[in-house]
Amino acid sequence: MRLTAHDNLSDIGTTRQSRYSPRSVSVKPADGRGAASIGERQDRIKVTVKTIFRDSVISRPVIARPATSRPLALRAALCFGLPAILLTAAVQAQEITPQDPESTPQGAITIPQDVTLFGKNDPNVRRATAMVNGDIITGTDVDQRLALILAANENKISDEEKAQLRMQVLRNLIDETLQIQEAKAAEIEIDDAEIEQTYTRVAQQNFKQNVSAMDAYLTRIGSSSASLKRQIRGELAWQRLLRRNVQPFINVSDEEVKELLERLRAAKGTDEYRIGEIYLAAAPDAKQQVAENARRIVEQLRQGGSFVAYARQYSQASTAAVGGDLGWIRLAQLPAELGTVARDLQSGQLYGPVEVPGGYSIIYMIDKRQVLTADPRDAVLALKQVSITFAPGTTPAVAQKRATEFAQAMHSAQGCGGVDAVAATVGAQVVANDQVRARDLPGPLQDAILALSIGETSPPFGSISEGVRVLMLCGRDDPAAADGPSFDQLMAQLEDDRVNKRAQMYLRDLRRDAIIDYN
Repeated sequence: MRLTAHDNLSDIGTTRQSRYSPRSVSVKPADGRGAASIGERQDRIKVTVKTIFRDSVISRPVIARPATSRPLALRAALCFGLPAILLTAAVQAQEITPQDPESTPQGAITIPQDVTLFGKNDPNVRRATAMVNGDIITGTDVDQRLALILAANENKISDEEKAQLRMQVLRNLIDETLQIQEAKAAEIEIDDAEIEQTYTRVAQQNFKQNVSAMDAYLTRIGSSSASLKRQIRGELAWQRLLRRNVQPFINVSDEEVKELLERLRAAKGTDEYRIGEIYLAAAPDAKQQVAENARRIVEQLRQGGSFVAYARQYSQASTAAVGGDLGWIRLAQLPAELGTVARDLQSGQLYGPVEVPGGYSIIYMIDKRQVLTADPRDAVLALKQVSITFAPGTTPAVAQKRATEFAQAMHSAQGCGGVDAVAATVGAQVVANDQVRARDLPGPLQDAILALSIGETSPPFGSISEGVRVLMLCGRDDPAAADGPSFDQLMAQLEDDRVNKRAQMYLRDLRRDAIIDYN
């Protein structure tokens, strides 16, 4: 089952801070090649195209986005499974970060072995409303954010999952409220006009409709434009606050960047893997229950669930905020249990649960590559697709006979110049496209096409209902050799990474100092 991978492969030097990689940096060729759609049906070859989710739709200076405050368009795409349709931060999993040694003194928390709970203070049964430092989060606020997730999953969420999502939505709204409050305390104001401008951009660029159409859609699914605009306000306010209070105090030395460049060049040609992980912590007395939960998640993923969305909802690793994406890593950075499994996975494959120290992991192979080495899948191909169709009621025997004759005719075409004439003799249709990236083709077809010489055809593929087709290779532009990122690009990456860490600590302190009343 091929699952949805959430990130853009054109990111330069993208890495995720994970349990396995305290400071792991790896890169993609600086030319920034990514996947591209094939285009219109009538004049394009029908191929499977990966959906690429771009970065935030907000125009602002480049700044790292903390894990607890995700880019607007990216969050939308991850939740909806549509091209950056809306903003939603409802599926964030709360992180557990270490205490800052310069803040509250550390002390041992003593818990007796036999615990008796007095009263019925069960956080799982109280209503999802809260007052955060005097600001109210209503049940309607939670419902409208939750509606976005339900719509993204076509309302195919169990009552148990829905209850968990409500609590996660509430936690996220609390974080959003704290961010807006902190920005206001720092006298950072976001104009209503700026919010409206961003909202309009989301509707036009991502939703492919006007503002009125998006307003109507939100109302129809049980959400509202006000909920979305509040989220935009929180995002803008938090980013502006980080630019003022965090970014100016981040420093990266030239020596650090030079050392990193040397490490990258030394690793040239070695294999790297881009892996998604859902990590579930398990205490010794809860292993069986956690393992069962992990198996249920795997089952739902195999039925078509979004790995990114499930990672955000359930993973207890710090990478939950980015959909479980560990970034580009080497297998040696993983626990032995995961490294052994990942070595044999192909792109798009899922495996798990795997017992690891402290819990269980579910892993998903997003992609593979070699460090600072051009990827053949980035080659741009000129292809001609030649296809035949079968009349309704055609028997398998008749279809097989005609497909064989079709394949023999294609072998006699002697290159792209003569294929049109040959196709006409067997009643086949020809479609040409000279801008097809190899990586946009389905996995099995990628290898077959990349092994062809100019003028050769792929093996026939298709079905009685959809017809049979072959692809003829008419030209190929191989990718340039990968030089890796520049000095300035690596410098910016290190700075962004440190801003991210500080932002996480900043929000953690806001949570710790907040006065929150639940109803």
